[in-house]
Amino acid sequence: MFDLGTIQLVLIVLCSLLIGVSKTGMPTLGILVVAIMASIFPARESIGIVLPMLITADIIAVTYYWRSVNWKTLLSLLPWVLGGLLIGFIVLFFIEASRPIEILLGIIILLMIGIQLAKERSGANWINAIPQSNWFVGVMGTLAGFTTMIGNAAGPIMAIFLLAIALPKQEFIGTGAWFFLSVNLIKVPMYIGLGLITLESITFNMWLVPAILIGTYIGIKSLPFVPQKIFNIIILLLAVFGGIRLLIA
Repeated sequence: MFDLGTIQLVLIVLCSLLIGVSKTGMPTLGILVVAIMASIFPARESIGIVLPMLITADIIAVTYYWRSVNWKTLLSLLPWVLGGLLIGFIVLFFIEASRPIEILLGIIILLMIGIQLAKERSGANWINAIPQSNWFVGVMGTLAGFTTMIGNAAGPIMAIFLLAIALPKQEFIGTGAWFFLSVNLIKVPMYIGLGLITLESITFNMWLVPAILIGTYIGIKSLPFVPQKIFNIIILLLAVFGGIRLLIA
């Protein structure tokens, strides 16, 4: 079992709660989990520890929000996401250093946020047309697959994409839940092959399931009380945090 101090264990339990909340009520909170877990474990190993935790919360989210899904959006993303997953797998297999990639992703996330803010403020036809374009779907799908593979960090990318196509909050959560459950399950054999998921890490994950379940309950109960406009603002702010964190980590 991992040799951890009391403070580290408390932070890990907190991360488990945040994962539950993020999957059922407040997406992009997961970027905080990625940051905290990477500070406790080596960055590469941390993604293998976090993945089963994410899948546990994904299953609850899909079970609860199974009717609130935009299947057209998911299917349009699928081929691009698979391509992104493959690129990410190759990167993890051959490259140990991830810092240049993190900087690039941070820039891309902040650029996407800028486009979203410009769309909401200006109303210019060319900006409003961007989220509906095939190239936008392709770029965002590839980035989502790539970032979720190399660091479980697709939350900000998917948040900006789902905000850009103006999904209501329930549909936002449901569509995101199905997306992440699907890609996270695809990642499992890849992570096992890379030695990132082991019997030891799975045993450790099982101890954290109760905290994850409590987090999903908090997320489900809190979402109805968050107005759509406030929901959008919170998502954007957390996405900004995620982008900046990638730049300065």
